[in-house]
Amino acid sequence: MSREFDPVAMEVFSNRLLSITEDMGNTLIRSSFSTNIKERRDCSVGLFDAAGRLIAQASHVPLHLGSLMGGVQAVLATYSTDDMAAGDAFICNDPYLAGGTHMPDISIVSPVVIDGAVRFFAANIAHHSDVGGSVPGSISGSARTVFEEGIRIPVIRIARGGAVDSDIMRLVCSNTREPEERALDLQVQVATNARGAALMEEQVERSGLARVLGAVDDLLAYTGRRLRNRIAALTDGSYTCTSYLDDDGQGGDPVAITVTAKVAGEALTLDFAGTSGQARGAMNVPESALRATAYYCIKTLLDPNLPPNGGMFEAIAIEAPEGCLVNPRHPAAVGARSITCNKVARAILGAFAPLLPDDAVMAAGHDSIPAIVFSGERRDDAGPFVYLETVGGGSGARATSDGMDAVHVHLTNTSNLPAEALEHEYPLMVDEYALVPDSGGAGTQRGGVGIARQIRALQDGIIFSIRSDSHVIGAPGVFDGGEGGTAKLFRNADGPDREALSSKVSHIEMKSGDSMRLETAGGGGYGAPAARAPTALAADIHDELISREKAEQDYGIELVHRALTEEEA
Repeated sequence: MSREFDPVAMEVFSNRLLSITEDMGNTLIRSSFSTNIKERRDCSVGLFDAAGRLIAQASHVPLHLGSLMGGVQAVLATYSTDDMAAGDAFICNDPYLAGGTHMPDISIVSPVVIDGAVRFFAANIAHHSDVGGSVPGSISGSARTVFEEGIRIPVIRIARGGAVDSDIMRLVCSNTREPEERALDLQVQVATNARGAALMEEQVERSGLARVLGAVDDLLAYTGRRLRNRIAALTDGSYTCTSYLDDDGQGGDPVAITVTAKVAGEALTLDFAGTSGQARGAMNVPESALRATAYYCIKTLLDPNLPPNGGMFEAIAIEAPEGCLVNPRHPAAVGARSITCNKVARAILGAFAPLLPDDAVMAAGHDSIPAIVFSGERRDDAGPFVYLETVGGGSGARATSDGMDAVHVHLTNTSNLPAEALEHEYPLMVDEYALVPDSGGAGTQRGGVGIARQIRALQDGIIFSIRSDSHVIGAPGVFDGGEGGTAKLFRNADGPDREALSSKVSHIEMKSGDSMRLETAGGGGYGAPAARAPTALAADIHDELISREKAEQDYGIELVHRALTEEEA
C-alpha cells in the first residue's frame, strides 16, 4: 500500500535526529585523548531503533556504518532487550564475532530505555591507534590471520547501570600498547552514548513516544521509496566493471575486484562474481564493510541528499561468492580493508558509468587512503606512543571541474594531523608536507594531485609501518582523460642511502635522523587533454602543479606555448 508523508514534518524530524548524532560526534571528538580521535576525527556515531534499524548517522566516516550496523545487530543477537537497562553499554570490534570491519575500530552500543523498555540504541565507533597484535598500530598489510591483528572483542557488556566494569576495561586495555589512552577514550565513548540517550529521551518527552516511533517508520519508508524511485528510473540491464589492487598484501600479481550492477525495475543487485579469491594478506573485506561500501556508493550515485538511514538498504541486494576477497572465510586478515573498500567503490562507480549522463560521470580518484604508523617511546621516558595517520591524495576530475587536490575519497573522511600537533606530541619532525607535482591525470579537466608527507625520527628506535596501494596501477581517466600518477615510498629520500620501499612494509626500525617520505597517487582526468582551456593549463604550470616538461608531454608543445603566451599577454 502507498503511504502519504508530510514532507515538512519529515525534514524537520530527520534533521532533529541528525542534530542529536552531531551533538554525540562533537562530544566524542572534543572529549577524547588520542590524536587519532580528537585531532583526526577518525570516529562516527549513529542512532538505531529497537529492531536495530539505522535511523540516523552523522556525516563522519562512511565505512564506519558497517561496524555500527554490525555492532548493533550483534548486540541484539547476543542479548535480549529484556536483559538491558538504562546505563548499560556493550563493547565489540571483531569482524567475525561481532559485525566489525577491523580490530582497531571499537564499537560501543548503548540501549535507550523509555517507559521501561528499550526503544532505541545509541552507538559510536572510534579507531583506536593500537589494539595489540603483531605490529604497532595493529594493522599490517601482510598479516595472514585476524589473530595477528589485535585483541578480538565479541559483544560484552562493559557498563551496567552507568557503572563501567573495571575488570573488562583492564582486560581490553592491557592488550594494547597504550593502555591508559585506550581506557580514557573508551570511557569517553561510553559517555558519548549516554549523551545521545539523554537527547533521545528529551525528544520523546517533547513529541510523545507514539509520534516519534511513527515518525521513524515513516522516515525509513520514505527513504526506501525514494531510492526505489531512483532505481526504477535507470535502464534495466547488467553493467560490469573491474578495478584492481596492486597485490594481495603478500606481493604478487594485481588482484581483481569485479562487480556487476543488475537493474530490474525497482530492484538493484550488486554481484561480485569474478572477484579474486580471498587475499593471503590483510586486504580482505568483511561482510559489514562491503555493505557500508555499497550503500555509500548507491547514495552518492543516485541521490546524495537521501536521508542517511536504513530505509535505503532493502532496495539493494549484495551477492559475493564465499571465499572471495570481499567475502573471506575466517580467520582471514582484514586489517587493511579500507584500501580494498575504496577500490570496490571504484568498481561500483565504473559499473554505473553507462547508466549516468556524461556530466554525472567522474574519473577515478587515488582510491587508496594509505595509513602510516610511527611508534616508539615518548620524550623523557613518558611511555610508549603510537601515531597513525591516513593520508589523502587526488580525486577524479568531473565534467565541470578539476579533481580536488590532497583529499580523502570515498569511504574515509578523516582530517590530517597538523604538523604542529604531531611535533608537539611525538619525537618526530615533519620535513615536508606538500602537493605532488605531475601526479594529476591530464584531461580537459585535470585529475587532483597527491600529497607528499615526509617525517623524520628524532630519536633511535622509532618503528615504522605502512599499508598502501596504487603504487603500481594508477587511477584511470574517463572520456580520453589521462591516468593519475602512482604512489611512492622512500626511506631517506634526501640522502645518499635513499631507498625505495614497497607499499606494505611493516616494523622498519628507524634511527635518529632517518626519514620516511610518502607521495600519494593522483586522480584521473576527464576528457581529451587537447581540449583543456589554455588559461587553466597556464595556471597549473604557474602553480607548479605540473612541470612544463610534463605539460608538453601530456598536452602538447603547441597548447603549452599558447597557454603561456596568453598568460604573459
